[in-house]
Formats: sequence, structure tokens, C-alpha cells
Amino acid sequence: MADPKEAAAYIAGLVERAQAAQKKIEFATQEQVDDMCVRIAWAGCKPEFAKKLAEFAAEESGMGNGPDKIGKIYAKVKGTLRDMRGEASVGLVEIDDEKGLLKYAKPVGVVGGLVPCTNPEATPFAKALSAIKTRNAIILAPHPRTKGTNKMAVDAIRAALKTNGFPEDLVIGVEEVSVEATGELMKQSDLVLATGGAGMVKAAYSSGTPAYGVGAGNAVSIIADDADLADAANKIKRSKIFDHATSCSTENCVLIQEDIYDDMLKALEAEGGYYAVGAEKEALQAVMWENGVLSRHIVAQPAQKISKLAKLNMGEDKCFIMVPEDGIGKEHPFSGEKLSPVTTLYKYKTFDDAVKLVNDITDYSGAGHSCGIHTEDERKVKELGRRVKVARIMVNQPQCLANSGAWTNGMPMSMTLGCGTWGGNIASENITWKNLLNYTWVSFEIENTMPSDEELFGKVMND
Repeated sequence: MADPKEAAAYIAGLVERAQAAQKKIEFATQEQVDDMCVRIAWAGCKPEFAKKLAEFAAEESGMGNGPDKIGKIYAKVKGTLRDMRGEASVGLVEIDDEKGLLKYAKPVGVVGGLVPCTNPEATPFAKALSAIKTRNAIILAPHPRTKGTNKMAVDAIRAALKTNGFPEDLVIGVEEVSVEATGELMKQSDLVLATGGAGMVKAAYSSGTPAYGVGAGNAVSIIADDADLADAANKIKRSKIFDHATSCSTENCVLIQEDIYDDMLKALEAEGGYYAVGAEKEALQAVMWENGVLSRHIVAQPAQKISKLAKLNMGEDKCFIMVPEDGIGKEHPFSGEKLSPVTTLYKYKTFDDAVKLVNDITDYSGAGHSCGIHTEDERKVKELGRRVKVARIMVNQPQCLANSGAWTNGMPMSMTLGCGTWGGNIASENITWKNLLNYTWVSFEIENTMPSDEELFGKVMND
């Protein structure tokens, strides 16, 4: 559907259906809303269906693998449901007697949800849960490469709604997929949840509709001189190979203190890392980038496949690739996001050097997204938190499995990671259902709270 007029009419029809459904639950009770959410989550987490959806997503997209996508469905769908359990999202949600304020939660209307081809299996459920929790309707627009996966997920959600007497048009999938249709969805919806590539996020911000977008990923991890090297290497490996690195949070660069570089390299090699240097690094670079753009032939592919394309001398026991680097920028493409089981190793001398490297690397690629550190020194963690320009820092964790929420940390479960103004985003947090609400504030008159000039200005008045 490349014709703009046809796309506009098609999306207008979907929006009209979604608006009608949303009106039916605009004043639903908290109990009704929460019941819908539980049923939607269970529809995605039924073992037989989760397996079918995950395997189909891997096959249709040609990215990642079924087993890891099953794990992603369970973690993100269950985690999203857990985070919203018992939380108030309907009607009067806050009372502040001291300030005389009441706060009422209101839906935004119809949400336009963009679904990336890297995570087409869990994203529809996570976004639908957030929309329903807040009494919104949502229209899910997939990447053309994974429109079948989106339809399978949306059909399961709609069936769960219809079977239990709820309006199935609360969740609608875009089936006539095109750039024009997605553009119209962003224009015609009330709010956009843009999870996808930089071009799509930019389009969302340019649509004229309020939008939550994400920045590019290029997660950087620091290995401090006091780190548990075996533990750090294992976590980096697990993060690097999960779903063949479809996640924007997988460790793209690892910064290693120079005194422990050789020991850390051995630890990574023991976990299945292959160190490509010299001519092999050059061959790998030639395969991974075409005219300065990541090749679709390597994105979210297994390391063994990438190795064969680059003709590396990598053994069958290896599962991720490492390259050394000392530069940053376009002349050094390995310093950017790679969306593959390939990570770049840097040496640093002092901790100040490491912090500067994080900022320099993310300024080039991945501004505001995330970094990690492996250390037992709380002072280093706090110093990193004070100085680094990213929205999230994971301490002694595998970033891909931790940034967007995990059972073993307190980060909110999310498929949309805001990167703040550093990454061109309005939010520097994990985007959840809480971001899909409008609020009405009711104010009562209270006693005068005006302070005296002495209280406000103190000794400055006598200077």
C-alpha cells in the first residue's frame, strides 16, 4: 500500500475501530482492567503458544533463535504483568491532604505501537498490556519483515479479549504493512510508542503526535582492575550471544584495565570468545559493513555464520567474536553498534580514562543508552553514575539481560528504553504503562504557605 491516500484511509478505518473500542472501557473499573491484563499475558505465556510464536518469529525474521525468544516472551510478558500488579491506573490514584491535591488517571486514547523486527515476539504483548492497563486502545504496526509474527501475536490477544467479553478492537494489528501506513498511524494516533531503528524513531518525532522513542544502542561495559574476571566474562558471553544479539543492550564495547587485559582476554576466550586481529579483523570489517552500513547478512546472526562469511579461522567451539580497537568514530566502525555477537575490546589506564571512553564511545554511537561496570568498588560505581551520560548503568550484570528489567534487579520491565536528551528522547527511563496516562489535578484551597523573605533569602539579604 504505497499510495498515500489509500494508506491514510486504511489507517483511519483502524483508528475509528480502536476509538470505538476504547470508549467502551474509558470508565472501566480497576478490577476489569487488571482482569484483561492477566488474560492477555496468559495468552502470550501459554507454553505451547509461546514456543510456536518464538519459533515462527525466528524463522520469519531470520534473526535470533527460538529458544532465546521463548525466554524473552516469558521474561518480558510476565515481568510487565508483575510490575503493574496492584498498581492504580484508574480514577483517583493519589491523594495529598497536606497540599490539598487529588490526582486522577485518564487514558490518552489510541496508542500507535511500532514493533521492531528484532523483537517481534514479546513486544506486541508488552505494549498491549501497557495500553490496556491504562484503558487505551493500541494499534500495532510491525516491520514488513515480521508482519506474520505480529498477526499471530495480535490474533492471540484479540481472542483472549473477545472470549472474555471485552472489545477485541482494543488491540489491532496493521496487516497491510507499508512505510506509508506506519507513517499515517503515527500521524493519526494520540500517542506513539516508537521502538525501532533510528529512521523510524525520527519519523515518530516528526509526525506531529506526542511520541516516546528510543535511542540507538551501543552498550559499553567497564572491567575494573578488581573485577571477578571469570564472572564478568561469563555474563558478557551470555549477554552477547542471547538471541544472536538482537537486543540493543548487548555489550558492544568492553573496556579493560590494561594491567588485567591479558587475563580478561583469556577469561573471555574460555567462555567461547574468538579474538580476531590483523587481517582477520579487516576481513570481518569488510563483511560486516557495506558502504558504511551494517550488512543485513550479519545482523542477529550466529557467530559461526559470520565467521564463515569472513573466512575466520574460528573453531566450532567458539560462540562470539572479539576485536581490539583504540579509535572511535566513522573511521573505526567497530566502535559503533553492531547488532551481532561481535564485541570490541579497548584498553584503558586509569578509571578516569574509562569514564571518558564511555562518554566518547556513546557520543559517537548510542548516546544516552547504557553502560555497565564489573567491580566491587562502590566508589567507582558512584563516580561512574555521577559522570557518565547514559540513562542506565548495570553493576556486575549482563547488560542485554538486565537493562530492560530482570528478575534479579529492580529495573522496570520494558521493551522501550528511553535515552534522554542525550539520545534525542523525551524520557531517560524504561518506558512502561505509567507513560501512557494523562492526569487531572484537583486542587483545594489550603492555609497560606508563603514563606517570609528571611526564610527564602537568609543571609543574602544582608550582603
